[in-house]
Amino acid sequence: MRRLLSMSVVMLLTVLAVAQNNNVIDEIVWLVGDEAIFKSDVEQERIQAQMQGVRWDGDPYCLIPEELAIQKLFINQAAIDSITATEAEISEQVEYTIQYLIDQHGSVEKLEEYQDMRLSDIREHLGETIRNRIITQKMRSHITEGVKVSPADVRRYIKDLPLDRIPSVPTQVEVEIITREPKIPQEEIDAVKAELRDYTERIQNGTAQFSTLALLYSEDGSARHGGELGFVSRADVVPEFAAVAFNLTDPKKVSKIVETEYGYHIIQLIEKRGDRVNVRHILKKPRVPEEAVQDALNVLDSIADEIRSEKFTFEEGAKYLSFDKDTRNNNGLMSHLDEENRSVSRFEMQQLPAEVARAVENMHIGEVSDPFTMLTPDGRKVCAIVKLKSRINGHKASVAEDFQVLQKMVLENKCEEAIDKWIREKQKITYVKIFDGWNECEFRHPGWVLQ
Repeated sequence: MRRLLSMSVVMLLTVLAVAQNNNVIDEIVWLVGDEAIFKSDVEQERIQAQMQGVRWDGDPYCLIPEELAIQKLFINQAAIDSITATEAEISEQVEYTIQYLIDQHGSVEKLEEYQDMRLSDIREHLGETIRNRIITQKMRSHITEGVKVSPADVRRYIKDLPLDRIPSVPTQVEVEIITREPKIPQEEIDAVKAELRDYTERIQNGTAQFSTLALLYSEDGSARHGGELGFVSRADVVPEFAAVAFNLTDPKKVSKIVETEYGYHIIQLIEKRGDRVNVRHILKKPRVPEEAVQDALNVLDSIADEIRSEKFTFEEGAKYLSFDKDTRNNNGLMSHLDEENRSVSRFEMQQLPAEVARAVENMHIGEVSDPFTMLTPDGRKVCAIVKLKSRINGHKASVAEDFQVLQKMVLENKCEEAIDKWIREKQKITYVKIFDGWNECEFRHPGWVLQ
């Protein structure tokens, strides 16, 4: 039996709210049980999605309120089932999103201007939005936790699928790598440290602000924010940085010089909050002379020649000669984490570093490349040679060769079917009202009650 409108909801129908980000009159566009969806809610979601590059497959003024309605169904059930989001989960995603938005706009000031809100208000609004998203995702996982896929399900799925709907598997490769890092002269390192010591002295004697020096001289992406990182946990930063940053206690002090794989840093505490810390830092990277790069390329050229002449194998060279710590103990085999956080060695071409992809694109299996330079994820220039270990050309998926790809697809389909069934059942017992001007839509989940 459908729930009747509570008196508080009836009263809501007669009240106009003020939108959060401007002074125009707001309006209720949907009611889901006792919960109202306002036009400002829809607009805020649309603006945030636009800033994050989301493209809508349809009219956002139809899709967004429906998604918000579904979210309210999930959140209501989550409250019944005692499914919640922790403050740590919310805080982590809020700070990540804030940092992303600041990067997109170029500064805190420009973000505040675009949103017409102070940063504290943006953070508060994001907190509630992200709380709802986390709870929704947990609720979805709870609904689908019993969904399983057997090999028979996969075989039946592919058997019944029209040929033009069988997914294509892109070309995949396995690549082994040997790297050498150009040697940085000690005088270059000494010069960088002297520069950082000068910054520290200027900050301590009050002739310069840390944030100003970071903006002017830091070689990290955080420079545009005065070196500020936002709240991070120990796991978010490299151990050498964390060991110093998390032991700072006085915001007026500047840390000693810290060496990490990124370069050399000085750090200043802004605020501690539980097991998270907000600091600003200045990063300086020693310059790599071109002659040092050429020396490393020459060494790799000799290694490649010796591998080709079978003096030793590529795998032996990777184990004993490579500087790459992530692959050295795995015979040089490159790997990455898949969507289920598993380490896998097969890469689609676009998943490889661009320089590696260019090197192996036209190579034969077992071939060793000429030496080349590449940038690591942390921005360091290294020299490398690679070997193409295996290649599986792009093809239509088959159970024999691509069982995991098909199994994932079938599992996703079955999970969506379970979610869709759950939503249809909730639609039958939940009061829903969609107001004029918002009800002329083709909804993804038919069955909403139009009053």
